[in-house]
Amino acid sequence: MRSRLAILLTCLPLLMGAAPVKLAPGSSVPAMSRADMHGRPVDLAALQGKLVLIDFWASWCPPCIVEIPRLIAMQKTYGPRGLQVVGISMDDSAQPVRDVAKRFAFNYPVVLGDAKLGSEFGGVLGLPVQMLVGRDGRILKIWTGEIAPGAVEQAVKAALR
Repeated sequence: MRSRLAILLTCLPLLMGAAPVKLAPGSSVPAMSRADMHGRPVDLAALQGKLVLIDFWASWCPPCIVEIPRLIAMQKTYGPRGLQVVGISMDDSAQPVRDVAKRFAFNYPVVLGDAKLGSEFGGVLGLPVQMLVGRDGRILKIWTGEIAPGAVEQAVKAALR
């Protein structure tokens, strides 16, 4: 199932006749409005004015799972100062996400992503992918793949100054 999703994420833009627009620091964050795992709405436009850390992850991705406790800690520490973490699971269904939620007490919203959303965010092909979005809705930093401990937190601290 995972390999079908990876193939779909890779080929969907080609089938639609266009490659995904590559996002880079300075780009505006794409629109996203979805319900989280508890049915509550998560709308990135409504978060403008906050520093937003978007985390694309999956239950089958070991580096993604390693990041979850760090993200929970950052939300707890920096949330009162204006940080909002948003998790986007690229799992094929909600059940694996619920299973991960049994292991970790998420203190931030988690939504289900799909191939279309991955394409809108520049073609999310490898995981994890994290994007730090400034209060103005522009991307400040993008990390792809395994992330050095402390790198994201350092960028969050700098952006909150």
